[in-house]
Amino acid sequence: MSTNEVMARLGAAVNALGDVDVSAWSEDTLKEQLGDLSTALVTLDALLSRVADEVRARGLRIEEPVAA
Repeated sequence: MSTNEVMARLGAAVNALGDVDVSAWSEDTLKEQLGDLSTALVTLDALLSRVADEVRARGLRIEEPVAA
């Protein structure tokens, strides 16, 4: 997969996550989905940490973008 494809997929994932609004879910829905949601969040955390560690291992810093 090309770098451009990877970055496009990362952008799509960010957009998809931006659309998640757990506060709008009913208590029952949240309880029903909690196992899957927890698995997804833990997996996402591990993957993001891996990518960040790989960037840092190359001597680069990850910085928050400055608001325009």
